[in-house]
Amino acid sequence: MQRRTLMKSVGAGLAASVAGPALVRAQSASTLRFTPQQDLVTLDPVTTTAYISRNHGYMVFDTLYGMDGAFQATPQMVDGHRIDDDGKRWDLTLREGLRWHDGEKVTARDCVASIRRWARRDPFGATLMETTDELSAPDDGTIRFRLKRPFPLLPVALGKASVPVCAMMPERLANTDPFAQVPELIGSGPFRFKADERVPGSLNVYTKFEGYVPRKDGVLAWTSGPKVVHFDRVEWRSMPDASTATSALLAREQDWQEYAYHDQLSLLRRARNVQVRVLDPTGFVAMMRVNHLQPPFDNPEIRRALWGAVNQADYMHALVGPNEPSLYHVPLGFFAPGTPMASEAGLDPLQGPRHYDRVREALRSAGYRGETVLLMVPSNSTSLMAQGAVAEDMLKRVGMNVEVYAVEFNAMLQRRNRKGPVAEGGWSAFMTNWSGTDWLNPAGHIALRGNGEAGYAGWATMPRIEQLREAWFRAPDEAAQKQICRDIQVEAMREVPFYPLGQYMQPTAYLSSLTGVLDGFATFWNVRRA
Repeated sequence: MQRRTLMKSVGAGLAASVAGPALVRAQSASTLRFTPQQDLVTLDPVTTTAYISRNHGYMVFDTLYGMDGAFQATPQMVDGHRIDDDGKRWDLTLREGLRWHDGEKVTARDCVASIRRWARRDPFGATLMETTDELSAPDDGTIRFRLKRPFPLLPVALGKASVPVCAMMPERLANTDPFAQVPELIGSGPFRFKADERVPGSLNVYTKFEGYVPRKDGVLAWTSGPKVVHFDRVEWRSMPDASTATSALLAREQDWQEYAYHDQLSLLRRARNVQVRVLDPTGFVAMMRVNHLQPPFDNPEIRRALWGAVNQADYMHALVGPNEPSLYHVPLGFFAPGTPMASEAGLDPLQGPRHYDRVREALRSAGYRGETVLLMVPSNSTSLMAQGAVAEDMLKRVGMNVEVYAVEFNAMLQRRNRKGPVAEGGWSAFMTNWSGTDWLNPAGHIALRGNGEAGYAGWATMPRIEQLREAWFRAPDEAAQKQICRDIQVEAMREVPFYPLGQYMQPTAYLSSLTGVLDGFATFWNVRRA
């Protein structure tokens, strides 16, 4: 989910770069200076849903398949695949010349171990493995799936750009517990991670992997096509706030600012040397997740009653302002707008005027008795703090007893894992954002699972949605999949696993001297300085 950490320790580093212009000039031809959305906290992209870790992961690690601008799987580490036995046997053939950063050859055994590790953290991967009778490496260059039934989405599962990443790593690292961090970062991706230069909270450094062999074909978009690196070095330097990051870009002390924050857009758009652009047309989708295990949101009638207070436009205006309608979309259902599975089925409760007095009475009739609603908000995310303020106001206006718990994101995660009541350190709701690519379909939509305490925090038990999800995998064509997703959305409006709050576009900004920045998210191959 979208995160932006406000750090204080970067000031000295930034000052040093200003004080040493000769060094900056010497590096400018081969060093790309990037300001990420937040500090990189988790280095293992398999163990987290943080997008900063996903972006980092695609630099260091490679994937068997990529994803293009049409959200289709394209060969990346694999040269291709062969399907036999009426769709129940897949043989994936690795490309020649693939090497790990330590010089060792990439083998199918490494990839089998990597797939198994990733599948224990990813719902799409888990479904693939549930459908798999045997995953093996008959030789160094072949990955073999023997399936219980045809699974045509196999390449999509292995190549999806949504979190967590199906990152390939050496077998000795892939054997690490998927709920623990790998002890070192050895991948086969286009960049090496310089652990010896890492300054937590301030700096992460990557250098070009000279042994990387790009594909010779494929359309360049998102994570597909040839990954050709033109910079010898990429430096991710965290900035303490949006104004500092914007000033550094305008002064050409930084080359690329991952998030051009909405309150800075007018300034960036006026700058002659800066390009402002939306890379990802699926944007970000905002939501308030509720706890199905504890009062008051363990009561489905209370969850349903609250729909009448949700005004998605309020949340979007808090993020992008009321005068940028091209940068947000409402109403938002449970799939990313503008993608094949999205519809407005069942969204009637989000339409029309909001009547808070009626909602207050409906909540009382449903059984709300003044229980504390502990709302968790990451204090180091400007966007989530803005959404949290709207949610707090909404809940108070309908008579709920609200307590806001605003802490740094990682501290919030610790509390989010607790399933007990608020009085014992639990929680009632939290604010978060997802990339629209995570809401493309039921396969990887973590927040839309109904598998109870085995699932995502909030622990919704929704048997009908789980049945529909399984039916979606077996659907004969896209038309049938779309109908199933309409049914899922109608059921989700009834069960309320979370409240969707709108979709917004997140621009990026970079110096006009950079060319080759690809659509999707921040990737660093194909980028060069004109």
